[in-house]
Amino acid sequence: MFKRKIFYMGGFDPRGVRHYHALYRQSAARWSERTGVPLAVSNRKTASPARADWTIENAVDGTTTSYSFLRWEDLVRRAWIKSPVRLGLRALRTYGGLLRHADLHIIRTVPSGPVKTLFYPPVFSVLLPLLIGIVPFLLGLVWLPWWAALAIGAVLGVAGATPLLKKLHTPWLLRFFIFNAETGGGDADPPMVARLDAFATQILAELDGGPNQEEWDEVLLVTHSNGSILAVPLMERILAARGGTMPANFALVTLGQSIPLILCRGDAKGFKERLRAVGRGDFRWFDIGSPPDGAGFYGVNPMALIGAETRPALVHLNPRFYKFYDPENYHSGLANKYDIHFDYLRVGDRVSPLDYPSLTATARPIEASVAAFQAL
Repeated sequence: MFKRKIFYMGGFDPRGVRHYHALYRQSAARWSERTGVPLAVSNRKTASPARADWTIENAVDGTTTSYSFLRWEDLVRRAWIKSPVRLGLRALRTYGGLLRHADLHIIRTVPSGPVKTLFYPPVFSVLLPLLIGIVPFLLGLVWLPWWAALAIGAVLGVAGATPLLKKLHTPWLLRFFIFNAETGGGDADPPMVARLDAFATQILAELDGGPNQEEWDEVLLVTHSNGSILAVPLMERILAARGGTMPANFALVTLGQSIPLILCRGDAKGFKERLRAVGRGDFRWFDIGSPPDGAGFYGVNPMALIGAETRPALVHLNPRFYKFYDPENYHSGLANKYDIHFDYLRVGDRVSPLDYPSLTATARPIEASVAAFQAL
């Protein structure tokens, strides 16, 4: 029996554990349809206020996976700005600070896609209402005073732009950028600091055998999107408690990582110090990123960006989603950027050794999955 322990930390998403448990079940069912190998995904149970657990049984491969979902969706909901006016004002402050403290060297170094994603929300939020409202404004000038025409143009511009901005997930991106700018990757938010302390304590307990003294063949800390940013202070805590060395059966897996988002700010000194501490650690790190993912920094070594040590064995992987989807089902284009960002957790029309159930529910250790993918 191959026994695996997964700790999963997701991104800036208020939907939380119910959504991601259902998503895992959907991906497992889709994987089973394509492989003929049934996966039994249990109901979720509350292990602690900050953690929910479920198990995945693969009887064919003789694999049991204990899956722990590290919860911070309550902190996302607390930071979720609902008022459009407040969102706009906080965005102005966030982007003003970014322009003042931007590290142009790093911004020029990283891929252009995520940089465009960083700046298109405020640009679109201004330009779309202007473009939509300009016609009614000009028409209104024919019959109305300028101030009345301006009011009508502004109302119609905002009303017409709102559904388009939502389709492009512009409000979500603004909230995502604001949260990271204001918390500095978790360092400046006391509830987030306390939550990361709790996560570190629970992971350390499992590394030492867990409450049931389980002997894990593999322990993976899997992070997605914003979770990869939080993985830096989390790994810094774990490494400090273990003297800088992780056990041989442990690996960090980052999916669509966005760590350079914080590094682009010259004033993120605390976060950069934590990353330097992580860079001195001894552990395996698999970074899976898709070039079309506009919210992830594909192929970027975050430690190298700040001149830190790169002692961790960091492997970059492009999952090549386009090879595992039929053309009519492949997510592409600006309107599908949000879906592309979640393809790491899905299964395509054909099974890949790097799709999520293959990584988490088979008897292959992660190195074997990577080797199988590279051999395709």
